[in-house]
Amino acid sequence: MIIKNSLGVVALVGLLSATNVNAQIKGLLHVSAVKGDSQSSWQEGGVGLYRYDSENDGVLLSQGLIDFRADLSTDWSAHGVINAYQDPEPTLGFSQAYLQYKPLTKSKYKWHVRVGGFFPLLSLENPDMGWISPYNYTNSAINSWIGEEVRTLGVEATIKRPGRSFNSAHSFAFVGATFKGNDPAGTLLAWRGFAMHDRQTTFNEGVAFAPVASLNTPQLQHQANQVLPFEEVDGRYGYYTGIHWDYLKKSQFRFYYYDNNGDPAAINYSIGQYAWDTRFSSAAWLYKFTAKTRLITQAMSGSTAMGKNRGVDNRFYSHFFLLSHKIAEHRLSIRYDYFKVTDKDDWAFDPNASHGEGITATWRYQLTPQWQLGIEGSALRSQADNRKAIGIASRISQQQVLLNAQWRF
Repeated sequence: MIIKNSLGVVALVGLLSATNVNAQIKGLLHVSAVKGDSQSSWQEGGVGLYRYDSENDGVLLSQGLIDFRADLSTDWSAHGVINAYQDPEPTLGFSQAYLQYKPLTKSKYKWHVRVGGFFPLLSLENPDMGWISPYNYTNSAINSWIGEEVRTLGVEATIKRPGRSFNSAHSFAFVGATFKGNDPAGTLLAWRGFAMHDRQTTFNEGVAFAPVASLNTPQLQHQANQVLPFEEVDGRYGYYTGIHWDYLKKSQFRFYYYDNNGDPAAINYSIGQYAWDTRFSSAAWLYKFTAKTRLITQAMSGSTAMGKNRGVDNRFYSHFFLLSHKIAEHRLSIRYDYFKVTDKDDWAFDPNASHGEGITATWRYQLTPQWQLGIEGSALRSQADNRKAIGIASRISQQQVLLNAQWRF
């Protein structure tokens, strides 16, 4: 699978370079020296909520990324993001691939359509290429989960009312989308809870989690010990809507409502994946105190359920506050996260409640336009009710230190 994906990526990049299509290709290599925690990561079948653990100590490829755009005509363009990872095994694949139609118009209102696979633009934390953050290297709990289990595989339309066209300080955008796939989204929240990392699931991947005891019961025996988050299980269409407000680039606000319209009784037995009925609201706000200092905050609240008669039924909530300040070529960022999952069903043999909080501090230094160095320290504590049944304390504390080097091209 890795070789097949690699050949496809090389062929695509070569085709874009060799043709007369106006292509813009950029990317980065991000290498980290890791000092991980002794608690095994969920990627290795453990309950740790960081991407790395002490078994990963050393120098790793944290992120390899190619972000490309090809102008196919005046109105049409093709976009894609290719990600390469070393953990938990060598992986190369697309995290986004879509066409965009953005017509030139004399109207004061502007609009565009995206078709394919992409992230809903509900985050103000991840505006950099390839949906990465220019602030902390480790994403918030909210956007770690979005990177894992949420992707639009469908059509999205956006109508914009630019403030400058109406002689106004206020700009607005209205977003609506419909999609298929993304039926298993919610699996990780139920049996692992939120985590904190920068790992984006590619379209060809599954995400494993610890072998929780309840999956050995008759009620849950068909659920695989992993999630394939972008599978279509029930044949239904999901949707989301959103609104963006921008005041002179000083204050930005985004609100989204997402509903995958999953049928919780539907299951694909061959791959062990249920359709989860997952819906949430997300509100994000960015405020610039000065040109160098900004605050970003986001809150998400939702619910997710699976199984006949909604045997697994959970509520989830998370918020974060991020403060970032730039001094010359230095950027300092600190973020506080809170997250929880509340178990609302009657299946006592399958406890899903979890909660936690974390703090992450990051220093980045832009050595040259291409090279960036940085260091990040993070600490979190969490509690999950399903850990005791597999012989692990329900409450754990973790720490992580990363020394980082990024090269952009």
